[in-house]
Amino acid sequence: MRTRLEHYFRFAEHQTTWRIELLAGLTTFITMAYIIFVNPAILSQTGMPLAAVTTSTCLCAAFGSILMGALANYPLALAPGMGLNAYFTYTVVNGMHVPWQTALGAVFLSGIIFLLLTVGGIRQRLVAAIPYELYAAVAGGIGLFIALIGLINSGIIVKSTTTTVTLGNLHSHATQLAIFGILLIAILQAYKVKASMLLGVLGTLLLGILLHQVKYQPSSFNPMAIRATAFHLDIRGALKMNALEIIFVFLFVDLFDNIGTLVAVTDRAGLIAADHTIPRLDRIFFADATSTVVGALAGTSTVTSYIESSAGVAAGGRTGVTAITTGILFLLAIFIAPVVGAIPGFATAPALILVGALMVAGVSRIDWNEPRVAIPSFLTLITIPLTYSIATGLSFGLISFAVLEVATGRARRQHWMLYLLALLFLGRFLYLHAS
Repeated sequence: MRTRLEHYFRFAEHQTTWRIELLAGLTTFITMAYIIFVNPAILSQTGMPLAAVTTSTCLCAAFGSILMGALANYPLALAPGMGLNAYFTYTVVNGMHVPWQTALGAVFLSGIIFLLLTVGGIRQRLVAAIPYELYAAVAGGIGLFIALIGLINSGIIVKSTTTTVTLGNLHSHATQLAIFGILLIAILQAYKVKASMLLGVLGTLLLGILLHQVKYQPSSFNPMAIRATAFHLDIRGALKMNALEIIFVFLFVDLFDNIGTLVAVTDRAGLIAADHTIPRLDRIFFADATSTVVGALAGTSTVTSYIESSAGVAAGGRTGVTAITTGILFLLAIFIAPVVGAIPGFATAPALILVGALMVAGVSRIDWNEPRVAIPSFLTLITIPLTYSIATGLSFGLISFAVLEVATGRARRQHWMLYLLALLFLGRFLYLHAS
């Protein structure tokens, strides 16, 4: 049985082992476990019961990650997406005064459209239309993005009214612990310890406990609370109110955030084929779309691939076993959610920062001496972290790449869908400006 599983997940091809994959899955889980509490905190502001959303968050993250690992054999973990949950709460429900049941109906419909686009091969063609020259730029931009998130979570960087951002309070115990974590992981990586990310997080957490910087308050939790949101979506209401705008935003943002994450993680893991294609792409998109549909049925916003999967990849994860491990841990988290919540930001921030450093290394493959490639790559690289949006950074890169191809008489060398994507992205910017 074990040999069959190793053959199915292609252990020999990826030169990996069960130990590496399991540790990578645990690393991914630890770096994205915050979603168990952040997602319910946001969605509960719509009137959705907090306990119900907590359970649905864990359940959907488990379902999506396990499906991705088992079906597509990729180390990609899924969970309700940040940004999309904020749009769901603050724009759709609180801003437009749409009932949360109807908003879930819109999420469900966007997931069904995703499935149709996947079956029709359209999502796969969209990925194929992205110039492979931008792959490293997308990965590097996302690396800067998650490093920025880690720096903010650690308190090393804080907001400033004068300079936008500035150095945080280095006398803060939490910030000092995060710096300790960065140094610990860096030293372990220098010694080529494969579990450096996980050991760094756990070591920082242990030191935080010893210094009384980890606060844990026991609380009761009932997993059956999910009955308050499961199957409460109002699809008919979403159709009646003509929620095309809402569905389009769920569709568009998830589509291109997902593509950016997919390209970045597979590029970092070395899973992109020699012809610049991503194997089993249809299975990846099927798992993603199905997870969104299940998420809406269970009672949460759009489920998508998580860039924190890069932490597991950095820990050596190369197969679906990594994602399955993360999914099983999310399943267990349904019953021990309060304990998982004890992991503070200063413990996970170092892993995000140094995963970002590893992802940026790929920009050395960019031909910086060729303006047609260098300029779109730079715009992609810089705008992803500065706009806090993978989709926006990808937009800048694609539009500028398309414009330069046309301006230099090379338009016919690219697939026509590249220019369609550029127009769609341009339309997105015009729509955002108008609204």
